[in-house]
Amino acid sequence: MSLELEELYQEVILDHSRRPRNFGDLADAAVRVHGDNPACGDEIHLGVKFGPDGELQEIKFTGHGCAISQASASLMTMKLKGKSRAEAEGMLRAFHDLVTDETAEAPRTLGDLRMMQGVRKFPQRVKCAMLAWRAVEQALLQNAGEAIISTETDFAVPRHRGLPDSPAPIGKNVA
Repeated sequence: MSLELEELYQEVILDHSRRPRNFGDLADAAVRVHGDNPACGDEIHLGVKFGPDGELQEIKFTGHGCAISQASASLMTMKLKGKSRAEAEGMLRAFHDLVTDETAEAPRTLGDLRMMQGVRKFPQRVKCAMLAWRAVEQALLQNAGEAIISTETDFAVPRHRGLPDSPAPIGKNVA
């Protein structure tokens, strides 16, 4: 990563961690997911409201944690608002690959989320970046209710195009 890109990366992360977008409680959320990263103490409370066609109509978060976890949640909510479940699942996979796979190209569809690519240099920080994404992963698997997730459990969204209309059990492959 060039020096200029690293500086931009730092600016984006600091801006979103200091002034997170879509931060606050979503009173009429259909799904609420509490997530934690026991390794460093990051916590997130994610609220999602689905539209009539199943799209992520509204998405907000509260919580506390390091700059990376807060910035990742802020950037994620901005990017996923209005997206279909299938689009959100695709972005989740792309983001996961971005921060974990040294050979992964940063897809243009991720937009500003590509700035998080630098996290993969610091494996202990990947869980910080993935916390909000793990919460949305769980939200996509259900239509209503509450759930608890942890960065210490396996990544659950199956690798296929589109999610089922009804939730699948965590860890089960959906075809």
